[in-house]
Amino acid sequence: MLTPFHYAFVQRGVLEALLLSIPAGILGTWIVLRGLAFFSHAVGTAAFPGLVLAAGLGWPGPAGAALAAAGYTFGLEGLASRRESDREALTGLALVGALALGVILASDVFHSGANVETLLFGSLLLVGPHDVRLAAIAAFLAAGLSAVLGRRWLAIGFERQTARGLGVRSTLFDAALLAVVAFAVVSALSAVGALLAAALFVVPAATTRLWFRRLPSWQLASVGLVAAESVAGLWLSVELNAPPGPAIAVLAGGVFAAAVLVRLARPRILAVALGVLLLAGCGSSGGGGGKLSVVATTTQIADWTRAVGVGDVAVHQILQPNTNPHEYEPRPKDVEATAGARIVFENGDELDHWIGKVVSQAGGHPRVVVLGNAVPVRLPGEASGPEASRFDPHWWHDPRNAEAAVKVIQKALAAADPAHRSAYERRAAAYLTKLRALDRSLASCFARLPRTERQLVTSHDAFGYFAHRYGLDVVGAVIPSQTTQAQPSAGATARLIALIRRRHVRAVFPESSLNPRLAETIARETGASSRFTLYGDTLGPSGSLGATYLGMERANADAIVRGLSGGRVRCA
Repeated sequence: MLTPFHYAFVQRGVLEALLLSIPAGILGTWIVLRGLAFFSHAVGTAAFPGLVLAAGLGWPGPAGAALAAAGYTFGLEGLASRRESDREALTGLALVGALALGVILASDVFHSGANVETLLFGSLLLVGPHDVRLAAIAAFLAAGLSAVLGRRWLAIGFERQTARGLGVRSTLFDAALLAVVAFAVVSALSAVGALLAAALFVVPAATTRLWFRRLPSWQLASVGLVAAESVAGLWLSVELNAPPGPAIAVLAGGVFAAAVLVRLARPRILAVALGVLLLAGCGSSGGGGGKLSVVATTTQIADWTRAVGVGDVAVHQILQPNTNPHEYEPRPKDVEATAGARIVFENGDELDHWIGKVVSQAGGHPRVVVLGNAVPVRLPGEASGPEASRFDPHWWHDPRNAEAAVKVIQKALAAADPAHRSAYERRAAAYLTKLRALDRSLASCFARLPRTERQLVTSHDAFGYFAHRYGLDVVGAVIPSQTTQAQPSAGATARLIALIRRRHVRAVFPESSLNPRLAETIARETGASSRFTLYGDTLGPSGSLGATYLGMERANADAIVRGLSGGRVRCA
């Protein structure tokens, strides 16, 4: 039951949670008492564009978040100081504006160089020493300022006019309260993200408010509840392999609901609810059974590694079929597997940039092999050398690049496990033969399609290598970016529709890991077909045509020639 706490990354997460429980519990009481729940949520959201900006420019994330939160906090205080009723409306406007600005920065300015999902929901599994230090500073400030200014905050909260008559300047002390709340929320962003701060700062304090009336006891109870929910949520996330931020938020909501039921009914209800929760958290994890432990970030890399290491290698595949590598959030089992791995195979070229933090925080010492550095074929206009494919991470769609990756995998496995070197070499040679046969087959198939018909429109710009290898003309993409986190604008969509009509493109190809609705809408607007789906970023699920790399590329080729020829041509 306590096995998860043996891992270094869980221990670090527990320390972060315990430190955050101090500002979250203490300030949570003031947030509930002064009606600042909406403000605390808005601060986290306002920090989102700051996080995106910092990540895009290579700055420390907390610095960008702090600047954005400070600008929002003092801007709000200045605008709302004359009319208290304006604060809620201004908070709502700022919340919507911050989310929109963050998405625009991520999509159109930095092309989603920042991991938006992690910024929005955080990850208590990946906190580092600087996050722990920031949480400690927030705890010190929250406890110190509450002790010094608590009486004034209390007086202003209950009777603002009386406080002014006694000479207490409410604006100054309100600004101090808002500032410390904003700083504390920023310190928690790495753990729970911009959208889940309320799980720490509002819900636990609202829960303990049902049972406590005196402020000191209420604050102590809130600190204890935040600590308990955070640690329990982290434990549950490891046991259930769920994201820790949402696990903590769901647990906090469940405890609040249970507390309300207990107030209205009998304590037995709470005991039953907690029993169900504990039973749900029971789980077990398996090991590699003496095999070489390897982590592969993408579905393609995992497929190649299994083909070369079958029987001798235990492969932990991080991304699952039909999932989006651009929006991955680390799961506990992924960090756990990385902590015990001998080798980590990475795609590179920013597709799986998140693996660097997973490796550094997991506590193990695996050899990290970046397969993108071995790419021998590059697209026209791209850089040469070890960063050959850095402008397009989808290099595997050229089978010649897949050949190079398989050779690197074979050498890495043999170096880590010399006892099975000959087996790895034999399997790699057999698989390379299949890759070369695949390449010849696809080239022969596309040769049957007239060049005037080889016009490709896909969900996002993921098929540059495929098109370059087999003589296709990439007309455009529904999402005009190599990452799916970008957002298509109305203008770009209109230009693509006009281009499809002008070029008489016969088909628009949705992708299996993306929502097909916009691609289908564009197809209807232009009279093109959208019947055929491609495997872009990941393989398909077991049993599908794209369940393996070889099957995926055959299925893609067949879908493209059928769609562009109106069904006249098919790949065998």
